[in-house]
Amino acid sequence: MPTYAYACRSCGHAFDAVQSFSDDALTVCPECGDELRKQYGSIGVTFNGSGFYRTDSRAGSGSSASAPASSKAEPAKTTTPAPASTSTSSS
Repeated sequence: MPTYAYACRSCGHAFDAVQSFSDDALTVCPECGDELRKQYGSIGVTFNGSGFYRTDSRAGSGSSASAPASSKAEPAKTTTPAPASTSTSSS
């Protein structure tokens, strides 16, 4: 169940309340009996990384999640013949 933060408009009393999604918001301050307001803050979730499905959900589900075969293959290595050595011998 989520935790909601409340603050009183008059006395400034602040507190957290654990409530169900279906519960109505609190409206009366438990300290002074005046009107409450719900406080909203930044969310506690961040998404980091290069991609959700590729790194988290489908890591072990076969070839559909892996990179294409063409990107995994090593590039062809070409070799060039060494230049013929020309030895000039003067005798």
